[in-house]
Parts: sequence; structure tokens; C-alpha cells
Amino acid sequence: MDGSEERAATLKRLRILLDDVGSSKITLIGDVMLDRFHHGYANNLDSTAPVPVLKILQSEETPGAAAHIAMGLNSLGLKISLHSSVGDDREGRVIIEKLSGHGIDPSGIAVVPDRSTLTKIRFYGSRESLLDKSQILLQADRGPREDLPDSVRESLTKQAMSSLVDSCAIVLSDYDKGVLNATGARALIDAARDAELPVIMDPKLTGLDRSRGADVVLFEKRGLELLSRRQMTSDSADAAKNLIEEYGWGAMLVLGGINGVTLYQAGLDPMHIPCAAPAPVQQIGLHDAAATALATALGNDLSITDAAALAAAACECVLSAEASHEFVNRTTLGLWLDELAWQLRISDR
Repeated sequence: MDGSEERAATLKRLRILLDDVGSSKITLIGDVMLDRFHHGYANNLDSTAPVPVLKILQSEETPGAAAHIAMGLNSLGLKISLHSSVGDDREGRVIIEKLSGHGIDPSGIAVVPDRSTLTKIRFYGSRESLLDKSQILLQADRGPREDLPDSVRESLTKQAMSSLVDSCAIVLSDYDKGVLNATGARALIDAARDAELPVIMDPKLTGLDRSRGADVVLFEKRGLELLSRRQMTSDSADAAKNLIEEYGWGAMLVLGGINGVTLYQAGLDPMHIPCAAPAPVQQIGLHDAAATALATALGNDLSITDAAALAAAACECVLSAEASHEFVNRTTLGLWLDELAWQLRISDR
């Protein structure tokens, strides 16, 4: 089978998966946040400092991080067992209300008294005549200053552990905000491996120890390049090889935005999938889209290469999205897979 035939076969399998994904359950544990977006135009600079003055025209809020993955998995027709925590504030209530509004059970989210919910606030703007060319002007983060109580973290870990019994995969979304620590992550990964469930992890660079033994780990291209410089390796492939060996990962999927995605596995050549998005406009949410796709594919017994191809397609949907708060859904992803198959047929003529 040549390259184009293999690609066509992969796209066909992925399309069948989306049509027949069923209602299998994914266990999802990690940090959640509220993403808040302000959009407007900025024609002038402030009179007292060289910063733009943004006239806000529209504001939006959506659950982010692990909650964003939950919304993506739910939109593909999967059941989600979500385990996380929020503060007893307005932002925490908004996350729970919005998840409930999408039919996602929020009972696994602990509400912690006297604690702030992590909130990322992004300001987008452009000149009034160029609103279709909006860009981020500023990001502001608001969140808890104190550590998550050990009792809450341990309870969430136990809940997730119990959820593995009838799950097809587990996703650990770690923003280093307290839900996951080394002990809890280790216990969950070991339990999932004993149950022969695929483990997908999106770790922080500062928390790689928490990802030991995961089946596939998500990275950004710039993060791998940074670690390559620290390791003083010749290129990213060597750095990926070293990381896979050091942490015992099954695979590593590196997200490059407009540069596509690259799958690294021990003992195999890297597999690169170029970006096919016609006009990328933004890339917030790439990690969540990739985690959603990997859990869906691996949890339904597809190969890691097929899972990487679905993750690439999901990322391309995010890159082409008009709004940065959108999440991957079955209709959009299915239409994009159909478009990729069509483009492949045209190129072969």
C-alpha cells in the first residue's frame, strides 16, 4: 500500500469511528479553568502609557482545560466521568452551570470553600476597520494562591480510580494547579495500565515526573525545542527519544500549530502530519482538541498512528475556528475528515 492509499484508509477508519463511536466512557481528571474572552477594537494608545485602549464590544465565557476536553468528548457522543475542583465563587459556578447545560455530570467537581477558580482572561482587538484581523493584546490570569487541600486531591484521585472500572481510556490534564500530584498520577497510571486502558496525558513541562508511564503525552513544538536546547541534543527527534526513554512513555505527540503534528515513538522514525488547514486564524485549544481526539481513538481500539491522524484533524478544526472558545464537535470534525478525503482523491487524479 503506497502513502496515498494508506492515508485514504486511515481517513476512512476515522470517519467510521465518528459515525459509530457509541457511548463508551472516558475518565478525565485534572485542573479546570474559566476562559473569558473580551473582543473589541483599539484605535488609540493610552494617554499615560504606550498601551492600546480596547473598546470592548463582546465578551464570552467558556469552561477551559479539563472542562474544555469534557465538552469536546461529550460533543463526540462519549460519556465523561470528570474529576476536578473549583472555588466557591462565581467563576466556579459558571463552569458547573455550563457543563450541566451541555449534559455533562458535574458531580465529580469538588467545590472548595474560600478558594478562587483559575480564570484566564484574554483581550482581543484590532483597529476598527480591521475587526477580522483581531489579535490577542493581553492575557490576565486569576487563580488560587494556596495549595489545594490534600484531602480534596486524594478524594478526586479515589473517585477517578473507581471510575476506571467501566472506562475505555483515561485523560490526565495537568495545569499544575493541584488536582494532580506525583503520587496520585502514579496511582492512576498504574491502575489504568493494569486494566489495559490507554493513558493520555497533557503535562506541564515542570510536571513531567507526574507523566511517567503514560501511553501518549502531549507536547508543544516550542516546548520540545526548549528541552532539546537544555539537553544539548542535535535536534528535536533526539530530544524526544531521550524523553520517551527517561519517562517510559509509549509515544509523544508534538503539536506545531501551522507546522502540523509529529508523532514520536521509541525505536521508530517520527511520523509528521503537515497542517492542512487552509487559513489558520488562532490556536488556543490545540491541546484540548488533541487530547479529545486521542482519547476517542485509543479508547475505541484504534492504533496510535490513527489516533495521531485524528488529533491532527481536530487541531486543524481549532486552527480554522472563527472563535477561540470553540471546541471540537462531531459535525465539524466529520466534515473536515470528508474534506481531507476529497482533497486526497483530487490530488491522485
